Amino acid sequence: MPGVETFVKAWLPNNKSSLTEKLKDKFATQQPIKYKLTIALYKLKTQTSKLDYMIAKMKERDAQLFEKVVQAQMEKDSARAAMYAAEVAEIRKLVKALMTARLALERVALRLETIMAMGDALVGIAPVVSVIKDLRKYLLGIVPEIGLELTEIGELLEGIVTETGELSGAFPAPTVHSEEAKKILEEAAAIAEQRLKAEFPELPTTVPSGEKQAQK
Repeated sequence: MPGVETFVKAWLPNNKSSLTEKLKDKFATQQPIKYKLTIALYKLKTQTSKLDYMIAKMKERDAQLFEKVVQAQMEKDSARAAMYAAEVAEIRKLVKALMTARLALERVALRLETIMAMGDALVGIAPVVSVIKDLRKYLLGIVPEIGLELTEIGELLEGIVTETGELSGAFPAPTVHSEEAKKILEEAAAIAEQRLKAEFPELPTTVPSGEKQAQK
């Protein structure tokens, strides 16, 4: 994964923004706001990569246990099949949670990239902060390490909102941001549900007749 410096070099040069005059002056004379956005984007992509790795490991474990469910059913060991099936169900709950968080973070990162391209820092970041806060609570109980990282990212972005708000003399309405954050998380959860169904086979309820005949 590219380092922070790579992201900084990619975003800072030759960026034409449509920001208000005050913010244009700020960006033209100093780097702090853009640099902070770059750091936040880098950190978000790092957490996304961590979630990708965890999801991949969970998929491997799911496949192993799924095979054990099938094998136990073929051996007509319903108790052992039920035990493995319960483990599979728990793993898939966790995978759905991780997928939801990963998709939401992906959207947040895309939003930050758009903000950096358009220069709309004041209006664009506040909803992102709301999503980060909700995701932090969501992940602290699942993956505390990533939850803590999101706390730092949220504080960094809140600082940018405060800074840009002071420069422009305006602050966005928090209710609107909260609703947008909720919408992003709901959409991420719906997509995660669809992907889960598409990528994971359904647990067998009975042994297929062909397999029964093969055993005789």
